[in-house]
Amino acid sequence: MTSAPLLGHPVYRDMPTTIFEKMSARARATGAINLGQGFPDGHGPEDVLRAAADALLTRSSQYPPMAGLVELREAVAAHYARHQGLDLGAQEVIVTSGATEAIAASLLALIRPGDEVLVLAPLYDAYLPLIERAGGVARVLRLTPPDWRIGREALEAATGEKTRFLLMNNPVNPTGIALREEELALLADHCLRHDLIAICDEVWEHVVFDGITHRPLIGLPGMRDRTVKIGSAGKIFSVTGWKVGWMCAAPPIAALLARAHQFITFTTPPNLQWAVAEGLAKPEDWFAGMRAAYQASRDRLTAGLRGAGYVVNASAATWFVTIDLPASGIAMDDVSFCERIVDAAGVAAIPISAFYPEEPVTHLVRLCFSKADEVLDQAVARLAAFRASLA
Repeated sequence: MTSAPLLGHPVYRDMPTTIFEKMSARARATGAINLGQGFPDGHGPEDVLRAAADALLTRSSQYPPMAGLVELREAVAAHYARHQGLDLGAQEVIVTSGATEAIAASLLALIRPGDEVLVLAPLYDAYLPLIERAGGVARVLRLTPPDWRIGREALEAATGEKTRFLLMNNPVNPTGIALREEELALLADHCLRHDLIAICDEVWEHVVFDGITHRPLIGLPGMRDRTVKIGSAGKIFSVTGWKVGWMCAAPPIAALLARAHQFITFTTPPNLQWAVAEGLAKPEDWFAGMRAAYQASRDRLTAGLRGAGYVVNASAATWFVTIDLPASGIAMDDVSFCERIVDAAGVAAIPISAFYPEEPVTHLVRLCFSKADEVLDQAVARLAAFRASLA
């Protein structure tokens, strides 16, 4: 008898289920409050939802142009001109089915076998398998708390002769850090000196707090023609299930990105594209109000946890805060803590170690605050009771 063939590419065959799906499944099974996976409780802005519903009923549901509806491509370019001072043209915008597809298309289009990609850990868990499946090799620069700072010497040490790309996330999930001006300048200088193309995952660009203004790497001197800027309507409008994203780049790069995109999803539902185009034209006070609401949720969860004796690290962006376990008097690692609180406290969270491919930080836990006030209050009460039970 012959044995069955070994199925699947090793990148995916040997990969466990993502930590986000694992913890969300635990939350569903146990009825725990899900502060693990990053999605809001709300439905999103009603006018944007109605625009999508209206377009579904009154406009075409057939294939839109592969690169995206011209209305959305123009809206993205105009939005970035207004909010970030960029001079993009519609032809430099490719619409994708979510930001993860944009990352995949960028890597598949640009990486040649053996090319190295510099990444900063902790990192979004999709980065490494996508790099490897595209034939690339990841070079990981490990950052550490509490400041998560990027240093020149570490950058140089992590960059080799075959390094061709920098794949980075700013603002940063899971740390809640918005990169500082000096770090962005350092990264731009590094890309120029080493002739790197930067692939910038900037899905959290509008979710920044405390008066911080997002600065895109593509806007720094010398970076206009060597950057792929990736954005997400799901994060901007709190509609994570829509999976509408885009990638922006100078025409020679954009043409390559489009060729990869056409054989991944080809296109994105047109009704959602029309709705996002309308949403991006919203006045500045809407975006300010959205940020203020999430900042209030951040402050509510942070104050509640600190009142319960947890040490919470500062968060300047995203929907996440992290708690420091040993500083909070909790003698267990992040994975053990997350496993315990699902059953014992009825709260799901994410261990920060899941964002490291090696040598992980194991004392921090990520919690999502994009939830209703009553949900956050209930989660705090449960976590407070859990911490008291450890005394």
